[in-house]
Amino acid sequence: MRGALSWPFMRLYMLTLLYFSANSILNVIIPLKGESLGATNTTIGVIMGAYLFTTMFFRPWAGKMIQKYGPIRVLRTILIINGLALILYTFTGLEGYFVARMLQGACTAFFSMALQLGIIDALPEKDRSQGISMYSLCASMPGIIGPLLALGIWQAGDMNSFTAAMIVIAIFTGIVGYSAKMDQQPAEAQPAPGQQGQGSTMFESFGQLFKNPHLFKCSVLMLIASLVFGAVTTFIPLYAAQIEGGNAAIYLMLQAGAVVVARFALRKKIPSDGKWHSAFVMVIMLMLAAAALCVSFSEMGGAFLFYAGAGLMGIAQALLYPTLTTYLSFVLPQLNRNVFIGLFIATADLGVSLGGVIMGPVADIFSYSFMYMLCAILGASMIVFSYERRSKSSLGR
Repeated sequence: MRGALSWPFMRLYMLTLLYFSANSILNVIIPLKGESLGATNTTIGVIMGAYLFTTMFFRPWAGKMIQKYGPIRVLRTILIINGLALILYTFTGLEGYFVARMLQGACTAFFSMALQLGIIDALPEKDRSQGISMYSLCASMPGIIGPLLALGIWQAGDMNSFTAAMIVIAIFTGIVGYSAKMDQQPAEAQPAPGQQGQGSTMFESFGQLFKNPHLFKCSVLMLIASLVFGAVTTFIPLYAAQIEGGNAAIYLMLQAGAVVVARFALRKKIPSDGKWHSAFVMVIMLMLAAAALCVSFSEMGGAFLFYAGAGLMGIAQALLYPTLTTYLSFVLPQLNRNVFIGLFIATADLGVSLGGVIMGPVADIFSYSFMYMLCAILGASMIVFSYERRSKSSLGR
């Protein structure tokens, strides 16, 4: 496994694409189904948020389990559970959706950690950002077709097609996953025999979110950005109906398309040197704030602002996650890196979950437009937060 685009890695990216295909359909079907059953935005937000809230909870343990048993053994186990969760969606209502979201969330914690840590450990340092970008790209690609497919299924009223889609995705993900292979962690990444007890315990590791300045900065940025992403994913299928010329499927396709194009075209521009690039991160957060502002004003400004927000949101989403993850892979202590990266990714999960759970009541009390304006303000505050007077070389290596 020599380069980020070599065949073994391409198989991992293909597995990622298949795994996240189900979510691109569910992210549209669940809000529409909830609304048809009379659920409030708060209820819909809780059901949607249950997925990544559960993922967040399991991330740090996933890092420990993968370090102990290896990514392949963990991967094969969770693919079975994920298949059962997808099938559960096909014959239950909102209560069953809540349970299935939690099951799927637990699986995603182990799946994404197994693949990302495997990619980080197997690639040379100069190729890490490309590998993480390609993984993120393939996780986003289903969002181009999935929303359109979901909207077609919903408008046709043919839930048998939904059942067939979930079953097919579960089967093909299992087949590709069981044939996937990953190199073992390089020897230098493993603790020496005499150092096995020197790593932090799980609960001590949580404290590093506040004690480690690199982890704290990246986690806060990811938390707020993900809250905005989560508010878009959860409520755009409902908000689009209020926009003249607005279409949820087109919005989500444009956003996903922007993610895919930006991650592929700009994958070599993402810093992979272990230094904090303030200007680069500040521009990303500026695009995020501008995107949320466009979505907020689109109720008055119409479809042009609505779809402009989709493009800006996609580019920001494409660049932020691989930039922060790559930076942390250099600056975090090697002995506990897997757990710490798990904590960082957990903040992303928490943010997306909060985007539904917190912003749902805001939309109920005020409006979707006000809620997205609040998202823009939060994004703008992160422009200042991401500034650092001077770039710092990697520490703790």
